[in-house]
Amino acid sequence: MVFNFLKYKKLYFIFSGILILGSLICLLFFGLNLGMDFTGGSILEVEYKEARISNQLIKAKLAELNLGEILIQPTNQKGVILRMKDISEEIHQEILKKLAEDGEIQELRFESIGPTIGRELKEKTKIFVVLALFSIVLYVALAFGRIQRPIRSWWLSIAALIALFHDILIPLGIFSVLGKFYGVQITIPIVVALLTVLGYSINNTVVVFDRLRENLLKRLNLTFEDAVNQSLNQTLTRSINTSLTTLFILFAIFFFGGETLKYFSLILILGISLGTYSSIFIASPILVSWLKWRQKRVPV
Repeated sequence: MVFNFLKYKKLYFIFSGILILGSLICLLFFGLNLGMDFTGGSILEVEYKEARISNQLIKAKLAELNLGEILIQPTNQKGVILRMKDISEEIHQEILKKLAEDGEIQELRFESIGPTIGRELKEKTKIFVVLALFSIVLYVALAFGRIQRPIRSWWLSIAALIALFHDILIPLGIFSVLGKFYGVQITIPIVVALLTVLGYSINNTVVVFDRLRENLLKRLNLTFEDAVNQSLNQTLTRSINTSLTTLFILFAIFFFGGETLKYFSLILILGISLGTYSSIFIASPILVSWLKWRQKRVPV
């Protein structure tokens, strides 16, 4: 049975448009809660020998040290991670004394990142993302250079780029909401996950485009729309199976991998799910809509 994916392409565009618009609004009003990797600050991880005290009690104990906003993240049953502004060694020792008043603790980690290093990381991250996007667009244009009619290879690059923005923007919108209401921060591991999503998303899209190229070069007397629809049907099972095998592992990490891996796996889950969706319902339908629009302007 051949499913007509392109029959409902307007619904796909409306659905994705609503998600993108909502994400943009969230990013505009809430922004992103950047972690200490980008803003500078200190991170302290300790573990209690007995039961861990509550977050409220920890905040109360540290209030007199004027640490500003403290993000408290429980780990396992007895551990806790504190994220705060950049502190001196003297304040570091004061915090340990305060925490040890209600039970013996073991310090597992203490790291401090200055604001200069944070700004440098932020700038380098922007450069890496731009270079990654440029490389992807260039690769798609060169890889599908043999396609000349009825579309140009650079059309595929633009369609793939739109799908990539779709796959990155929506998770960022969700994380802006999580950052506003739950204190979830954007850290280096989150950025690494986003770059992984870029690669995974373009991989799914390239698989569909590769089959489309084969069908166009075979000259099967198909219209372009029929060739796209046939390519989607031929690659559907492969795309879904590949994504599901990855998602099963990510869901296991999300639920059982501990607090430090929770949001890293979450953004991968969101990105890979959206990447699978966009490779089927966004990238290829964009090509069909674009060609129809061109043909109305310049009839062949």
